[in-house]
Amino acid sequence: MNQQLLIHIHLQIMDAHHGAAPVAKSSFKHELRLTDYLDKDGAIAEIGLKSLILAIKDVFLQASSLDLDDTLAFATSAIRDATNSNLILEQVREATGVDLEVLSGDEEASFTFLAARRWLGWSAGELLVLDIGGGSLEIAKGDQESPAVTFSLPLGAGRLTNRFLEEDPFSEKSLGRLKSYLKETLDPIASQLTPLKKNYGIGTSKTFRTLRRIQNHYLPEFGEHLTLNGLGQMLPKLQKMTLKERAELPGVSTGRAKQITAGAMVAHETMKRLNLDYVIQCPWALREGIVLKRLDWLEELMLLRNLMDSYLLLTSKHQHVKRKKNILRTISFKPLLIQSCMKNLPIFL
Repeated sequence: MNQQLLIHIHLQIMDAHHGAAPVAKSSFKHELRLTDYLDKDGAIAEIGLKSLILAIKDVFLQASSLDLDDTLAFATSAIRDATNSNLILEQVREATGVDLEVLSGDEEASFTFLAARRWLGWSAGELLVLDIGGGSLEIAKGDQESPAVTFSLPLGAGRLTNRFLEEDPFSEKSLGRLKSYLKETLDPIASQLTPLKKNYGIGTSKTFRTLRRIQNHYLPEFGEHLTLNGLGQMLPKLQKMTLKERAELPGVSTGRAKQITAGAMVAHETMKRLNLDYVIQCPWALREGIVLKRLDWLEELMLLRNLMDSYLLLTSKHQHVKRKKNILRTISFKPLLIQSCMKNLPIFL
């Protein structure tokens, strides 16, 4: 079966510096519902590539009119999972001059986890972070700034809608096939995760935010957080609705109405298998995590530069043996600092 491909091209303008929270200022977005299809090998068709290039040119034209200090261009599962991703990246580079960096699933989960940690703080303790995107579901768990374990699964709301939920309204057969696929994919992950000491997770995606708005509208008694019980009561209603009816739900955009049912099923099955009673919404996600990591790296780079300047100053002023011994002690710290700077480098240089 051919699968329609959905790609979001999003230019987010942020005001950010080290020691302060990144603040979104403005954004430009293209939603590409490519009318061509992935072939049987999972490659993006030529017409899709052309649409992608035009969208990237447009957002970078918008960016060129602004006073920006830096630009970070990255791609996630839509490009990562295409079998011709290398060709896509090469042609995008040649046509636009933009060098897209493709995040791995683990990197995507780790950056998102960092954003949640910085937002919630150390007092939140161990975190279990969930992010339902268009192409993948990321799960990250840990009690530090970097997660101890990450998973990236092909359970994005858009991907599953295109694969399983093509009718309007959905058939019981299609819904059953999707539920079986979710169980088959999530059960091995649940068995690998050690039990969380708390009964809630952290949701960072628009899918969780949209589902919480729907719950608050229909089931306000469940409070401000998306709950497993509330989601369980909403899900049968969503599964029976037509696309038009879903688009009329509070907080559901026309573009998200098509895939919100698949997103709700992913959220419900994930929460159930990970024993989560509710999910707390975190407003920061992947983009904020990338910016924060970039700022950390720049700060470490500045520290390294200052140390090397001090070393050069010492070597130029002090020549006798006793001072040379002190210099050697200073030099001995340099590899440790370089290692510290390099081990958590973001992929954007």
